[in-house]
Amino acid sequence: MTSNGPEIFTATSAYSLAGVAAMAFIATTGAKVLLPKNARWQDSFTFIWLAFDALIHFSFEGSFLYLSTFGRTVNSSVGPFAELWKEYTRADARWGVSDPTVVSLEILTVLGAAPMCCYIIRQIVKDDPARHYWIIVLSTAELYGGWMTFCPEWLTGSPSLDTSNPLYLWVYLVFMNVIWVVIPVWLMWDSYGHIAGSLRRAQAVTKAKKN
Repeated sequence: MTSNGPEIFTATSAYSLAGVAAMAFIATTGAKVLLPKNARWQDSFTFIWLAFDALIHFSFEGSFLYLSTFGRTVNSSVGPFAELWKEYTRADARWGVSDPTVVSLEILTVLGAAPMCCYIIRQIVKDDPARHYWIIVLSTAELYGGWMTFCPEWLTGSPSLDTSNPLYLWVYLVFMNVIWVVIPVWLMWDSYGHIAGSLRRAQAVTKAKKN
């Protein structure tokens, strides 16, 4: 007997997740090539995350922005990226209809957060400690973006979310969004330690000179 229910894992699911894995590989390779072998593991991890972040923002989310502005929508578009986003709309329907809140946040993400990722990567390669300020700025923006993506939906009873499929729930909605919460929080904690430590040492030196 043939089931007429929706497929849990499709060809689009496969190439979408393969694209994510390829970006993670590129980011990891970039860290190995551009950072010294004795780099702190925290700096290597930060480089990999920011490179991955930038690639996702520019490619996947950049394509969404193109497909969702000037009268276009994902649901009415064709092509590989349109199919990729149609797959995601099965989990969150707002991404198929050019939801103004989602599109507004993606404009900031693609045009603001993605270039900032590249700028911080450049600072990491140069071992510029000023990167820690910009890491906190970027992480705060990404946490706020995640909150504003989902909080309005939760407050209205989540009418656009489909959690009936385990792939949609645990991979698309949970995993692919929670990592943009957990990692930015860790980055903020790490950079706060550097900034606060430097200020405290400078304060101690100033006090010692006065005495």
